[in-house]
Amino acid sequence: MSELINNRAHRIQTMKDIIKHLHRGGSPDEVRGKLRTMVRETDASEIAAMEQELMAEGMPVEEVQSMCDLHSSVLREVLVQIEPAQARPALPQGHPVDTFRRENEALREAVARMRAAMWTVSQLPDTAVPGDELTTWRQAYNDVMDVEKHYQRKEHLLFSCLERHEITGPSKVMWGKDDEVRALLKSLGEALAARDATAAEWKIVIQAVAEPALAAVEEMIYKEENILLPMSQNALTDDEWGEIWQQTPEYGYCLVEPREGYQPPQSTDPAKVAAVALNESLVFPTGALTPAQIRGLFGALPLDLTFVDADDRVRYFSEGADRVFARSKAILGRKVQHCHPPKSVHIVEQILADFKSGRQSVAEFWITLHGKFVHIRYFAVRDEAGAYQGTLEVTQDLTRLRALAGERRLLEYDGKEKAA
Repeated sequence: MSELINNRAHRIQTMKDIIKHLHRGGSPDEVRGKLRTMVRETDASEIAAMEQELMAEGMPVEEVQSMCDLHSSVLREVLVQIEPAQARPALPQGHPVDTFRRENEALREAVARMRAAMWTVSQLPDTAVPGDELTTWRQAYNDVMDVEKHYQRKEHLLFSCLERHEITGPSKVMWGKDDEVRALLKSLGEALAARDATAAEWKIVIQAVAEPALAAVEEMIYKEENILLPMSQNALTDDEWGEIWQQTPEYGYCLVEPREGYQPPQSTDPAKVAAVALNESLVFPTGALTPAQIRGLFGALPLDLTFVDADDRVRYFSEGADRVFARSKAILGRKVQHCHPPKSVHIVEQILADFKSGRQSVAEFWITLHGKFVHIRYFAVRDEAGAYQGTLEVTQDLTRLRALAGERRLLEYDGKEKAA
């Protein structure tokens, strides 16, 4: 039978059938046996295609996501790295893939340090109250929490480029798994904030909270190293890797700094060149502005603007000095639904549906974020005839304004005086 399963389409279909059996409650051991018999080897792109086809056929994203770790464990025995038809040269140091992999190695080391600290705590008598042992554990936890920068770059930069190649499975499934890791690490952080707990209580935390969190981090590292990154290397162009490299500093690096060596290509794509000359004014009913003036005006506003067009694609965001939420140029042209974690997409869909139908024109939220009071408003943008043109998101940090009291009638500057 294995000789018959000798091409990509057959392997993907075979894996789909076997994984469907797993979803219906089949035994993982039985599934592993069938895979070993029928599929001798598969690569990262085929696994991604298999999951994407399952979703296209109607399997809910949430179900694929919930079984994702089991898929990974079952498929490991047949997963190999198949070289692309045209082998690429070795990656230079500092290439985005090189940085992602070095970050994963640093995360493995941080996880190992945390496990070592947990083991030390587990060896204490039940009635003991950990001191230095707990400090070491917390320090290692803080290192692991740097993973947020890694996930942000993956979700907003790498996934965005993959979607241009119609590879949407990772952003639908893996982003949800990232959020699961975040939730587990958050719970662990809340547990580690406890004071004066005994070793017996910490042993419960280790089994119930810490180990699941660290296992989730390690599982995501495996998926990235063996599925996501190899698939991305085969799919993305040199120009797209250059885009990711250029936008990476907006999100920061996880535990390591990028190495020197990689130089992004100098793109001359005319689509990326401004269509309006810098000295040519745009005329409005109430005046005229040059593109440079418009850019400066939007950059000076004490709020963040993001515009999504009528096809739900991100077309613009302002470049203020103190953005509340980071934005990357890689999201331009991206479906706005893909810019949000799966758990909040239904809210985005509801707002867009209400704006398009005319039922609503404004939606607003306010949240506390890192000690700031943040006001978020969405406005339906319509033409003179009332036709829907898109949605404008306006985000503003209102912390200082809410604290104002009394009056200020005399000129007084809040910032430092700039040199002449």
